[in-house]
Amino acid sequence: MNDPHSAQLRRELVDLHRTLVEAALVVWTAGNVSAKVDDRHFLIKPSGVPYDRLTADSMVLCDLDGRPVEGQTLKPSSDVFAHAYVYRHRSDVGGVVHTHSPYATAWAARNEPIPCVLTAMADEFGGEIPVGPFALIGGADIGKGIVDTLAGRRSPAVLMRNHGVFTVGETPRSAVKAAVMCEDVARTVHLSRQLGEPLPLREADIDQLYDRYQNVYGQ
Repeated sequence: MNDPHSAQLRRELVDLHRTLVEAALVVWTAGNVSAKVDDRHFLIKPSGVPYDRLTADSMVLCDLDGRPVEGQTLKPSSDVFAHAYVYRHRSDVGGVVHTHSPYATAWAARNEPIPCVLTAMADEFGGEIPVGPFALIGGADIGKGIVDTLAGRRSPAVLMRNHGVFTVGETPRSAVKAAVMCEDVARTVHLSRQLGEPLPLREADIDQLYDRYQNVYGQ
């Protein structure tokens, strides 16, 4: 595809993968960001390529079944079918992120959702960050777990049990933001529990905070 929008997305994906590294959400070659190009295609990080070697041309163009489009020279991420499932079943999603960020993944290893005890959580996630089911890597089961767990929730993040974090967003940048925020609140809530039991926020306050942040805050 010679679509200029695709070329722009490729460059943006390189920058967003750098953000994962700078935010200490990934190590070595683990983790990935993908971006929906149109109703039939998305771009995703290649499998096993170090972050410092990623280029716009190395992003792999796939169809919504997770199959690389003819002419691709690199294999897509092993999570490609999970991303594809999300795009097929969530038309509102334009970006998907996967990380093994340590604090959030520690909650996933415990099969424990992160409770909504911070205003920053209410702002970004509209409630707790839920845990999805365990699923083996390499198929669509992870994607199904993401979609099913997030259904009816405001959270753009899910902790997949014994695995790590997946986030979704209207754009790949918003999905990366959710991944950064997920790790931040996972760390803070963990530290709080070392001092005692965190105090939950009232549901009405969560609703008000979420509405303000999503519809009033910022420019």
